[in-house]
Amino acid sequence: MQTVLITGCSSGFGREIARYFLAHDWSVVATMRTPRADVLPPSERLRILALDVTNPNSIREAVEAAGPIDVLVNNAGVGAASPAELTPLSTVREVFETNTFGTIAMTQAVLPQLRQRGAGVVVNVTSSVTLRALPLLAAYRASKAAVNAFTESMALELEQFGVRARLVLPGRAPDTRFGENASTNMHGFEHEAYEDLGKKVFAQFADTSSQITYAEDVAKAVWRAATDPSAPMHIPAGADAEAWAAAAR
Repeated sequence: MQTVLITGCSSGFGREIARYFLAHDWSVVATMRTPRADVLPPSERLRILALDVTNPNSIREAVEAAGPIDVLVNNAGVGAASPAELTPLSTVREVFETNTFGTIAMTQAVLPQLRQRGAGVVVNVTSSVTLRALPLLAAYRASKAAVNAFTESMALELEQFGVRARLVLPGRAPDTRFGENASTNMHGFEHEAYEDLGKKVFAQFADTSSQITYAEDVAKAVWRAATDPSAPMHIPAGADAEAWAAAAR
């Protein structure tokens, strides 16, 4: 039985990814900052571990407790929205600590066992905003674009060991708690120069009449990345993400 370790499983994409792998008879190590047994269906193949990807000791303890794994899914992330001019550097650092450095740290913690075994997959969940520039997301977009670049180069290094690295790029998912989770990292919208733009962008984000992404779309894309050796490096997840990816080709 194969084992997947997934970060950020308390809600949204991570929770659905964990459910999907459980439904396909994998052993799942679901991690979250504050472990909760009630967020996932009970299973003998499920372990829930505490993990803060910004804390080296937490990473070490979680990886040791997980034991051998076949697939790492770096899904944990935080959102942020504000005009670039008004984004506090403390917020930029916080976003990069989780989205970028946390992903890199988890990957470095797991890669030795995959390399020594000569098999395994690292799936990094980033964002379709890396395909098209959007206003008010400069720091968030930059943190995800950095992971894309890191993963693309890393994949070339890992080929010789039989280890794959892939990227999943979800689209806009108003059904998840992304907006709620990003609320503490929203700044500058009261400024008269950006007030109208902010209202317009938030209205677009809340719009469910256009193409959107569902958590199951992301779970299916991650499954493909993990199980299909022929899967491309960049896998869009969701109707909107697929449309953006097609337009970017």
